[in-house]
Amino acid sequence: MSENTWMIIAVIIYFGMMLAIGYYGWRKTTKYGDYVIGGRDLPAFVAGISAGASDMSGWLLMGLPGALFVSGMSELWIVIGLFLGAWANWQWVAPRLRAYSEVSNNSITLPSFFENRTHDQTRALRITAAIIIIFFFTFYVSSGMVAGGRYFESTFKGDYLWGMLIVGAITVVYTFVGGFFAVSYTDVAQGVLMFLALLIVPIMALFALDNAGDIFSYPVDNPYGPHEEGNPTFFNFFAGVSAATIIGNLSWGFGYMGQPHIVTRFMALRSPSEAREGRNAGMIWVGICYIGSVFTAIVGASYFGTTQHSVTDREGFETIFLDMTYLLFHPLFAGLVLTAVLAAIMSTMSSQLLVTSSALIEDLYRGFAKKELTGPGLLIASRGMVVLIAVIAVLMALNPSDTILGLVGFAWAGFGAAFGPVVVASLFWRRLTAPGALACMIVGAVTVLVWGYVPATSDLIYEMVPGVLFATIAMVVVSLATTPKPESEAEFDRAGQVFDYAMEHPEQSFDDALEHTAR
Repeated sequence: MSENTWMIIAVIIYFGMMLAIGYYGWRKTTKYGDYVIGGRDLPAFVAGISAGASDMSGWLLMGLPGALFVSGMSELWIVIGLFLGAWANWQWVAPRLRAYSEVSNNSITLPSFFENRTHDQTRALRITAAIIIIFFFTFYVSSGMVAGGRYFESTFKGDYLWGMLIVGAITVVYTFVGGFFAVSYTDVAQGVLMFLALLIVPIMALFALDNAGDIFSYPVDNPYGPHEEGNPTFFNFFAGVSAATIIGNLSWGFGYMGQPHIVTRFMALRSPSEAREGRNAGMIWVGICYIGSVFTAIVGASYFGTTQHSVTDREGFETIFLDMTYLLFHPLFAGLVLTAVLAAIMSTMSSQLLVTSSALIEDLYRGFAKKELTGPGLLIASRGMVVLIAVIAVLMALNPSDTILGLVGFAWAGFGAAFGPVVVASLFWRRLTAPGALACMIVGAVTVLVWGYVPATSDLIYEMVPGVLFATIAMVVVSLATTPKPESEAEFDRAGQVFDYAMEHPEQSFDDALEHTAR
């Protein structure tokens, strides 16, 4: 059989596994709440791996190795910021959000939590949050479509459009059918594939080198990829980067607090006390994946520099992981390893499609509709919105004008600035008001849009930094100028009591914590 045939067999096996998990999710999904948030019955280990896998996308196996390959270790400030941000998110946001979201009228989406937390009766807060989700997630899903197309270009030497359509279609099918359960459990399977692939590929490439010990000196002194005379500053963390760039890259970490597809996993945990186990599983997984991604770039410089092989993507060099896998392994095994890239792409896309669908139905439709849909009607409508968003993302990705990292960075900053300060303030600041939260979201989103698209400002610092700064100032000033509702303050105190009891009695169910504190 030809190489392509072997690899197609591997991809078909992978697609079959994803669809089987989608069917499992469909069997477990009987209510609208199951489709959106899994009935708040997500095991801690699943939540930890799922949150990481839904976060990483094709960026981990394509965008990050490509950026490191081109620029060197100065790109690692993003990784440092993300790792610290992920830990802080699990440590402080996850357990409190799990408790507060249920105390606050059993909120099952982030926009509904903002509305219920501040007791906003105008619907303005919920609708604005939903619009922001739909706007930025369309860019985010589009980045996944771009990654899928480039995957097929590099792996099968195939057509970008067909690759994008195939990856998008399979992702839509299992998200459409299985909802939150399918998305979360496929994330775990995909996370395991990503984890193993990022260990195996750089190690095997290392064994393929004649002088493996030279990997830390080769890119400095020898030509490779975009560098005709080597890159003397490859291992210099500060080369070519200003203090503003370092601050901007580290600021990626704060973006975690505002990512709806990640914090939804926190809301779906069985209890706040399980956040600790989820944190441990997620941080071990992501830490090892980062190490594998970094070494893919380091070893890749020597591998492509000392062999006659070249990287398929000659602009962003975002296909080095794909190309090394294709060259190093038997086509069947290479196909199985390369499904890790599909896993990264599809795990993120599925989470984003589901959250966007929820925003359209739960937060927009139900906010405006005069006629309330029934449970089955809500399921049908949510599934329909998954297809709609996917179609729009495909149209945007037909002629990609940016790198995968660029698309992800824009959407990440949008959510981090618009939602991050509101999430933190909702959980830790009793004085937050609905007008303050609304001002924060609008100022954060507009700042990212303007800053990111005006060359004079976008070159100064990553738009996340001014976005979070201006959004926080707006939130604090407007909240202090307005009066929080008494019921909002009373609920804040109740949520704190529930959280404390749940954390002190991890052996009890969360329902017990609710019942005990209600006495």
